[in-house]
Amino acid sequence: MEKDRLGAFIDAVLAIIMTILVLELPRPETYDIAGLWALRTNFFAYALSFFWLGAMWVNIHQSYHAVEKISQKTVWSAIVMLFFSSFYPYATKLIADAFFNKAMQGLYGVVVLLITFSVLGYYKQLDGKTKEHKDRLMLHKQKWIWIDVVLKVCGLLLSITVFPPATSIAVLVTLLVLVIPNQLKQSE
Repeated sequence: MEKDRLGAFIDAVLAIIMTILVLELPRPETYDIAGLWALRTNFFAYALSFFWLGAMWVNIHQSYHAVEKISQKTVWSAIVMLFFSSFYPYATKLIADAFFNKAMQGLYGVVVLLITFSVLGYYKQLDGKTKEHKDRLMLHKQKWIWIDVVLKVCGLLLSITVFPPATSIAVLVTLLVLVIPNQLKQSE
């Protein structure tokens, strides 16, 4: 398979998933500020999920420049990553509707971790221009990716035990403190 074909497929599926997120937003019961305020957790969940998926896409896009060829393992790792990503709108809708529910935040955390691990599996399958370039790409990500994973796991554990919003907060913190700043450093 040509790398551009897989890249276009990933882009298309992620774009559809991101579009589904906005389609899940309910209309306000009343068309005023109070009606919008009542949907604040919906808007927060939507924004968090949209930007998290967007950051994931940016990382995939940055990694893709070094790819020369696509193996069947790469294709299937992309399929697995997109499979878990397709659950994201559902999990987002659940936390939007029941933000302080341990089980819903727990499910959201599990989906986030499944996507995270499947993205890491996808990166391992990419064939860089040279082994040195591939190793440098993975080392750069490894500097902060394990902190990202630990924070998400801690958020999940806190969500299912004592503080339900911890998963969403952990995703927000990793996004704002680790992912986006590291992406901006790469572009300099």
